[in-house]
Amino acid sequence: MIRRWVLLTLLVLTTAPLQAAEIHREKSLYRNIVVKEADGRRCLLFSVKRGDRNQTCMDLEDPQRLVFPYVRMAFGGLLLNPDPTRVLVIGLGGGTIPTALSELYPDAMIDAVEIDEAVVRVAKQYFNFAESARLKVRVSDARVFIKRALLQDRTYDLIILDAFTGDYIPEHLMTQEFLQESRDLLSADGVLVANTFSTSVLYDHESETYQAVFGDYLNFKLPISGNRVIIAGRQGLPSDFVIKSQASRLVESLRPYGIDPRTFPANMSREKDWDRTRRLLTDQYSPANLLRGDD
Repeated sequence: MIRRWVLLTLLVLTTAPLQAAEIHREKSLYRNIVVKEADGRRCLLFSVKRGDRNQTCMDLEDPQRLVFPYVRMAFGGLLLNPDPTRVLVIGLGGGTIPTALSELYPDAMIDAVEIDEAVVRVAKQYFNFAESARLKVRVSDARVFIKRALLQDRTYDLIILDAFTGDYIPEHLMTQEFLQESRDLLSADGVLVANTFSTSVLYDHESETYQAVFGDYLNFKLPISGNRVIIAGRQGLPSDFVIKSQASRLVESLRPYGIDPRTFPANMSREKDWDRTRRLLTDQYSPANLLRGDD
């Protein structure tokens, strides 16, 4: 009996996940920032009232591989524009998305906008993020940055919205006015990619707001992820045939990042699966109204 108990104890000890070791913690102007390591991964977390929320995880043995499904999904925008030369990423996290894009497109100019200087510092210190002549961090509120970029007549071929406070997206980055400004910043064949949630009290309102600004878009969801990625084009959407062809073209270049783009098209829907009567999110009617029950 004792021998059996010892064997069971050893089995539990060897199969249980390692306790995460906290290697960094600080309180910035905007949030509590935590870096932890466990099971061969280093993760950036934002600590909020309901607990710690992962923002970025890096595989310590294979840092190039993108760990989270939603991060891999963000590269679905390349199926609409596979050769961007100017890229804007809103929200830095650990810097995995702009880093991967700079490797894929070494001649592209990439701006990464992050409101929190502490996040930039942590990304550089713990997640191998580095700026270069063609990859620059702009410490700014995204709304302010986009307004200034419009005044300077800048355009981008690819815009990725990946700004999370920990629980959700800042409300001023979800409104019709903001999305219209983002659309205006796209080049003629530009593509916008937005990381959001597939289940939320805001789903119908958010969906209808994107529809009002962009027209039809792709709703990209994976069974293994609670996220959805919205993919919209400045000039509408290409055919399914074109999307599948681009997916095949990108297989080899995306392989080092753990991405198989051939799996993407089957999970991209053009169906309007939301209540079309819901009010649009605007600067005057923001998500805060909905969360207070002011629908």
